[in-house]
Amino acid sequence: LISMPENYINLMNFLKCQFYDLIFAGGPEEILRKFQQANHKVLFAAEGLVWPDKQLADKYPSVRRGKRFLNSGGIIGYAPYINKIVAQWNLHDSDDDQLFYTKIYLDPLQREALNMTLDHKCQIFQNLNGAIDEVLLKFGTDRVRVRNTMYDTLPVVVHGNGNTKIYLNYLANYIPNVWNYEHGCSNCDENMVDLSQLKEYPNVLVGVYIEQPTPFLPEFFQRLLALDYPKDKLKLFVHNSEVYHEKHIQRFWEENRNVFNSFKVVGPEENLSHGEARNMGMDLCREDASCDYYFSIDSDVMLTNRQTLKVLIEQNRKIIGPLVTRHGKLWSNFWGALSLDGYYARSEDYIDIVQGKRVGVWNIPFMAHIYLIKGEALRNELKEKNYFVLEKLDPDMALCRNARELTSHREKDSPSPESFHMLRPPKGVFMYITNRHDFGRLISTANYNISHYNSDLWQIFENPVDWREKYIHKNYTRIFTENYLEEPCPDVFWFPVFTEKACDEIVEEMEHYGSWSGGKHEDKRIAGGYETVPTDDIHMKQIGFDKEWLHFIREYISPVTLKVFSGYYTKGYALMNFVVKYTPERQAYLRPHHDSSTFTINIALNNKDTDFQGGGCRFHRYNCSIESPRKGWSFMHPGRLTHLHEGLPTTNGTRYIAVSFIDP
Repeated sequence: LISMPENYINLMNFLKCQFYDLIFAGGPEEILRKFQQANHKVLFAAEGLVWPDKQLADKYPSVRRGKRFLNSGGIIGYAPYINKIVAQWNLHDSDDDQLFYTKIYLDPLQREALNMTLDHKCQIFQNLNGAIDEVLLKFGTDRVRVRNTMYDTLPVVVHGNGNTKIYLNYLANYIPNVWNYEHGCSNCDENMVDLSQLKEYPNVLVGVYIEQPTPFLPEFFQRLLALDYPKDKLKLFVHNSEVYHEKHIQRFWEENRNVFNSFKVVGPEENLSHGEARNMGMDLCREDASCDYYFSIDSDVMLTNRQTLKVLIEQNRKIIGPLVTRHGKLWSNFWGALSLDGYYARSEDYIDIVQGKRVGVWNIPFMAHIYLIKGEALRNELKEKNYFVLEKLDPDMALCRNARELTSHREKDSPSPESFHMLRPPKGVFMYITNRHDFGRLISTANYNISHYNSDLWQIFENPVDWREKYIHKNYTRIFTENYLEEPCPDVFWFPVFTEKACDEIVEEMEHYGSWSGGKHEDKRIAGGYETVPTDDIHMKQIGFDKEWLHFIREYISPVTLKVFSGYYTKGYALMNFVVKYTPERQAYLRPHHDSSTFTINIALNNKDTDFQGGGCRFHRYNCSIESPRKGWSFMHPGRLTHLHEGLPTTNGTRYIAVSFIDP
């Protein structure tokens, strides 16, 4: 301004702001109108904190209502008057401009001569430092504004001064005209990449991190394999810190090592910390000039959307992650705000974003579990090699803090290098989360007991959705939508319930336990110690599976009971839950008997003709036999009075069934 010709200055109004940490909520017409209504020649932004010299506080004019202290982050005025102020500058360009303006404003003679005032009630300028509690978003039908609740004003220029950049980013998710209830996200489709128009898909390094025992890991790898993306464009880096999972990784590696462009595994024998492992994975992309993207995913992320990687790439952000949440919970992979100590705080919009009531691409301060980073960002802004190890922070917290707070450095191409070197503002890299699609979910790794042979069977409480997908028959829901069941004998209903995997793992678990009862009448496991009609079996209680099995009955058997035995409401309770083993050598058949139950379920756990010959069940009252049981299908029949039945002889091989006497 000092160097401009005076005839130009006389024709100008002047607005001075620090553009790197502010957003405009309105246009120039509104700014000019509000300035003219102030009826002063120069208007400074105001704030409630005095800075940089607190001793000057007493020299400020008192105000009846409003913010009292000057902030030089925003100035508007007629150019000739601004010029008279700036002309007094005789300091270095690196000196504090706020102190300079403050001293001029505090001079009563100059304040009156230059007709200066402060924007006490934030009509134009809203400084966020010390005032976040005053500021809310005001949602209109088709636009969103920032509202100062203390003065009931709608500021036009919002300044994220001090330690308020994260809150400024939150506001910038909505203003100016970024998101509203009427139109949703207005800029989500801007600057997108159309992968279909590229000659070749980008090269992606996928970093997989298994840092704790994780249920459903084979299913995790299958979902990774199912991603709709050319596998020759994917390089896989897997870090596993758990000996328990080496068998799962070995199996996946043997089956798919030639599917990907490359496949590198770092195991627990390397004894890497979580942060060191993530540094290693990220560095593989950073040092590879052909690596276009780094896709980090933890083993507790179940991607159900095969397009996830494409969607993230097309959104074209330096760092972006898909929203994933725990099923039925508000727990997700991002934070919308941070507390003063840098940990979790809930933003006003967090629940709406998690529940999909607000859909868009959101600038956020923290994400974890899964994210995509551009390779060029790793080789430029994020070129340091140790982003995951910082003080005592978890690796993901360290990464996000480092990304937010990249070290300031000097501008190389300053306007006047002979006279001064301008400091750049902090060049943090924005991180985004998108909930524009359903991507998948987070599974819980808490309480995962790996002492079992097939530990996933015990996850029916902790991860019910994944348990259902793995273990419940794909046609189970058709029972209710299409009446997909049979009645081979009167009041004997036959329906699908278990997958092949469920059947196999239950059998494996029982054989791993190995203590079959031998089909003896003397049985210490039951009250009285005597079994009238014994079988060669193992009780669910013996392997610590009774609680989970009863929950399975309530969740998946009880609804079928209500359908086929209309008017009967089961308690879903059973004292006797067990797996029976039939072999020609030990116990081939079971003599006619009634069950001590209101109704019984009998689930076939293996295949006739493949695993055994013979077998089946005969109901005497109806002279009706079922001799071809289907693996994973259950019989359901009354237990007492009407359905005397026997187990037909198994002539070869080994037959397994799971039985429950329900509502005894």
